[in-house]
Amino acid sequence: MDQQLNLLPSGFFSLSTNYEILAVNHTLLQLLEYEKEQLIGQTIHTILSKSTSKFFQLMFYPLMTSKQKVDEMYLELKSKKGHDIPILIYATSDKNKVITCVIVPITKRNEYEDQLLEAKKVAEERLIEVNKVNHQLKTALRNLEEKQEELLKVNSQISKYKMETQKELQLAKNIQETSLTEKIDNNHIQIESYYNASSELSGDIYGFYQINEHQYGVILLDVMGHGISSSLITMSLGTLFQRLISKGVPTDLLMKELDEHLHGLFYNNEEAWHYCTAIYLFIDTNKQTIEYVNAGHPPGLYHGSNDAQKELFASSPPIGSFEGMYYQTNTFNFVKGSRILLYTDGVSESHRRVSLNEMLKKHISIPIDDFKQHLLAAIQTDNNQEGPHDDQCFIIIDLK
Repeated sequence: MDQQLNLLPSGFFSLSTNYEILAVNHTLLQLLEYEKEQLIGQTIHTILSKSTSKFFQLMFYPLMTSKQKVDEMYLELKSKKGHDIPILIYATSDKNKVITCVIVPITKRNEYEDQLLEAKKVAEERLIEVNKVNHQLKTALRNLEEKQEELLKVNSQISKYKMETQKELQLAKNIQETSLTEKIDNNHIQIESYYNASSELSGDIYGFYQINEHQYGVILLDVMGHGISSSLITMSLGTLFQRLISKGVPTDLLMKELDEHLHGLFYNNEEAWHYCTAIYLFIDTNKQTIEYVNAGHPPGLYHGSNDAQKELFASSPPIGSFEGMYYQTNTFNFVKGSRILLYTDGVSESHRRVSLNEMLKKHISIPIDDFKQHLLAAIQTDNNQEGPHDDQCFIIIDLK
């Protein structure tokens, strides 16, 4: 490139018919912070801002095609570091259709114009403020006392409401925890549980009941979300499943009743809609069989005394998801000395260092109380490291 063009105070570059950069002078390279080798052969869009790239196609291309000339078109170039640089571009096309372009940066002019406009705006605003200041000051002083008095009243009401709410939440928590069933321990079965809410109230609930001499029902549910709304739903479902399980209602019908109840709570109210994952086990210690339904819940874990493991995977969507659902029942035989672990996702999310399957296998021979303490210790370790993320609940069943 000619030395005079290379050191021209304005930017200079040329383009092919495909708008690839053929040459670029030193002034433009400095402005864009590129090396020459980084631009030669690249398309013009490499140095155009995103908005300018579209405008270039809509305006620059047609003008060059029809008139072979562009005068004083406003564009924005993009430097290597991503800075937008406003410029005016002048371009012509020779007989070989090589497009020669000269650009003039207008950054300073834009800055001066912006400063003038801003100064004018500030001056006008201050003039208006001066005219209003006396009136505003009197009004402000008069309102200040009124607002202070209102604020004291509001703070008092908030404090009272907060105390009353805490009392109500504590009472609701006590009621929710009281409704949970106590452990079972006899010659056929032993059931232990753990329950920990992430806030005052929980969306987890469980129940296990002896239906007759040899039959037991065990259920664990996790309602979407936390807090008051979820806890009210769990208590409503808890009352229903306690009645159904105690009557020995068949496994699939029990889940269907819970599903219909949940749909009924939110009939024609999509904004309040909640769903609930659930797993229910119907255990017959005489026949040594287990019927179960898993509705979108984390898989229950079965470990036999012969070291055989089985995961009780979900075969149906969560209850409350779709109306008219059929809940598939699965049945398998168990051997005496087996252990089952049911849990909510708050437990599986917290227990990352060792899988629950491995922990169940490792401690299958220890008493159920000791296994519960091992599991609690692992959960507490993860909670201390990362903090609890969800309600945590699990049930351990030993089949004697």
